[in-house]
Amino acid sequence: MNNNKIGILDSGLGGLSVLNELLKILPNEDYLFYEDSINNPYGEKCDEEILEIVSKIVDYLLEKGCKIIVLACNTATTSCLKKLREIYPNTIFVGTVPALKVSFDHNFKNTLLLATPYTIKSTRVEELINDFKQSNQNIYLESGRNLAHLIELGDTKGIEELLKEILTPYKDTIDSIVLGCTHYPLVKESFKKILPNCEILDGALGVSCEVKHQLIVNNLLSDSVKNGNVIIENSKSEDLVDRSYKILSNIC
Repeated sequence: MNNNKIGILDSGLGGLSVLNELLKILPNEDYLFYEDSINNPYGEKCDEEILEIVSKIVDYLLEKGCKIIVLACNTATTSCLKKLREIYPNTIFVGTVPALKVSFDHNFKNTLLLATPYTIKSTRVEELINDFKQSNQNIYLESGRNLAHLIELGDTKGIEELLKEILTPYKDTIDSIVLGCTHYPLVKESFKKILPNCEILDGALGVSCEVKHQLIVNNLLSDSVKNGNVIIENSKSEDLVDRSYKILSNIC
């Protein structure tokens, strides 16, 4: 047993969607969520720069005694998870990947992956499609453009206008949409307005289940019987921390 914190990092508030799921299945754990808003977005940076940025955050989370590190960011996971495991061989990392396998396993015939341009072009997405898509299934890849940025700004009108522009062409085609960025589930209701009959999938539950599995097999589960504490820190502004606590309380 180990009562140290679970460390979570993201380039902004998107990791709240993962933290929300973790709180459901591991309510007695303590959490430290680090939002790196000052370096947002990661997707516009090269792999070397992302690794340098993320490594500094990992160092900080380890200094704070975190027992496991969750990369609640598809870009960070795709860009540097493998390297991080080489640099920190004694640290347990859990990354985030789009829930494409879930969509294919549930036999949806027409799936849209909406993600950042970086994730769309990644080798990992290509591997997921090649490994799990059946011959009678179709996959469409679409960039979310600056959707994550609009979510960071809380621009509801801008979010709905952009989603309408992106999704309307697929409205009568797809039966499932995979949200390939941890920011996107935070505005799931906006997706439902445009795609009311479409299954909306994201990777937060899968990530949370993997975190629980890693804690169990490594004998790191907390033995607390009380609800854990959540600490949120932001590299840019304390005001953004207050905003994130409010968002988390609304989605929990």
